[in-house]
Amino acid sequence: MLTSLPLFPLNAALVPGLVLPLHIFEPRYCRLVEELLANPDEAGREFGMIAVRDGHRVETGGISALYDIGTTAILRESTAYDDGRYDIVTTGSRRFRLDSIVLPPGDPTASFIEAEVEFLDEPVGESSPDLVRQVSRLFSQYRALLGQQMFGENLLTPSAPEDQAALAYVVTAAMVLPVAERQVLLGASDSRTRLLEARRLLIRENGLILELSCLPALDVASAGFCPN
Repeated sequence: MLTSLPLFPLNAALVPGLVLPLHIFEPRYCRLVEELLANPDEAGREFGMIAVRDGHRVETGGISALYDIGTTAILRESTAYDDGRYDIVTTGSRRFRLDSIVLPPGDPTASFIEAEVEFLDEPVGESSPDLVRQVSRLFSQYRALLGQQMFGENLLTPSAPEDQAALAYVVTAAMVLPVAERQVLLGASDSRTRLLEARRLLIRENGLILELSCLPALDVASAGFCPN
C-alpha cells in the first residue's frame, strides 16, 4: 500500500534508529518543520529522508536523481531562531521504497517535495549466531583501529548488540562509507544479508587501515549538523 510523505532529499543515507541533527534554513524545509510541529502527536511528525545520487539534482533529474530506498525520520526536538531557521533532532524510523514524487509546480524550490512510498518489512532472515560474533569482533577491531589512527587510543564505545537485526543497523549507521555502499546495506532484503555485506566491508576497511594506514572520509563521520 502506498503512503504519501513529505520528502527531504539529502546527501546521506539515514538508518533506522540513528539520531540525526539537522540545521534547517531553506524556506521550503522551514515550512515543513512548521507543519510537523503543528501535529501534537510526536509519532505523527514523520517525513521521508532519501539520499541523492552523486552528481544529480532532484529539481532537474526528478525521481532518477534519488536512490530507491529511504528511511522516515521522526522530529523529536526543535529550536527555532528569529529569522525562521531551525535546529532539529530526528530519529530514523522505518524504511520505505520510493514509488513516485511530485515536484511543486513552477519554481521547484518553492515548496518541499511530496512522495508516494511503500513501507518495507524488516525480516531477520536465517538466524546466524556465528555471523553475529564475527561481525561484532570485526566491528570492535574497526572502531579500535579508527581510534588509534585518529587519537592514538581506542574509541570508547558500548558493546555491540547481540541481536542480529540491531547489530546489522548499528554497523550500517556507524561505518564511514560512501553513500552508495551504505545504500546497499540499507536496502538489504533481511538482517542476515545486511550482516554478510557488513562483514565484507569491515574486512576490507580493517585491511586498508592496517596495511596502508588509510582512513575513510572522517569528515563525514564527524560532521555535527547537516545542512539542507
